[in-house]
Amino acid sequence: MTLIESIGSAPIQRVLQFRIRPGSDLLQAITEGIQAERVQAGIFVSGLGALRRAVFRNLRVFPEKFPVNPEDRLYLDITAPMELVSLTGWIAPRVDGGTEIHAHFAASTVRNETVVTLGGHLTEGTVCGIKVVVAILAIDSDQAQAAMEPYSKSLDLFLGPAR
Repeated sequence: MTLIESIGSAPIQRVLQFRIRPGSDLLQAITEGIQAERVQAGIFVSGLGALRRAVFRNLRVFPEKFPVNPEDRLYLDITAPMELVSLTGWIAPRVDGGTEIHAHFAASTVRNETVVTLGGHLTEGTVCGIKVVVAILAIDSDQAQAAMEPYSKSLDLFLGPAR
């Protein structure tokens, strides 16, 4: 393999789905849902519904050296009716014992009578609208770890035996 930097797998244990109350912070609700169901590792398979507010975090520039710093990022805060059209990412135990949630999302809204779709990293401040439903594939937490990725110097998901 010359194009793949790493590869791994983990057994799927179950599917978790929950609906979030309107007015709730999406990232906080995901945290509450996985804690309630004792999910330590998982993959987001679906997120849909309506949002009242979205905070998109994106890379503004590729930094000359890593890790990415706050000045390399742009936060776009939109308060308007939006459709959550995608939620992707992962959940994994960190070496320090905590749980890392790394999620990206896309949402569409109407601008000048045209539908536009925006996406980015999910941060606190994204607020659910009418309803939001999230589905997660829970995986074996002994086979998943959020660890420092050497190139970007950021946490990444590694599947398989502990590193």
